[in-house]
Amino acid sequence: MVGKRYEIRLAGQGGQGLILAGLFLAEAAALYEGKYVVQSQSYAPYARGGASASEVVISDEEIDYPRVVKPNLIVALSQEAYDRHFRDLQKNGILIVDSSTVEHVDTSKAYLFETYMVPITEIARQATGKEMTASMVALGAISGLTGLVSGESIMAAIATRAPKGTVEINKRAVQAGIEVGNKLREGIGRE
Repeated sequence: MVGKRYEIRLAGQGGQGLILAGLFLAEAAALYEGKYVVQSQSYAPYARGGASASEVVISDEEIDYPRVVKPNLIVALSQEAYDRHFRDLQKNGILIVDSSTVEHVDTSKAYLFETYMVPITEIARQATGKEMTASMVALGAISGLTGLVSGESIMAAIATRAPKGTVEINKRAVQAGIEVGNKLREGIGRE
């Protein structure tokens, strides 16, 4: 992990599974990797289609402030999420943008952080047949790219926490994301 405190924001629209992805990430880090974790969420009063975000703080030490202040990593699964959150990313942070759903990316400040354009929703569709698993693909991409939380820990969290009947589909989506993240880490596909 980079530093003692690592802040992640998963942002998109209601119905994309971002809250669940944040819970899986937090549980994987806390229960299976022994880290200190805080997870929070926000969403518009109308769940599907409204703005939604899940935030996770992971640390090697006790967490003194539970909110994400300046994210190390942001995943944007919609244009609105990108527009609203990308400026919050800290210098030298990581920005993962769903190129299936985000058409306009501001390149004027791209030198400040690593930007990865990944067709997350398309990968979800190919891996599982369901766009709603895009957040699981993103979760796998985070694991593969950063190594912050292992894929095995995420799979264990899914096995114990996923809604009944969704374990295998979520695992397939995460695995597809891990493969993409590994390629990104190796320098394949970076914008």
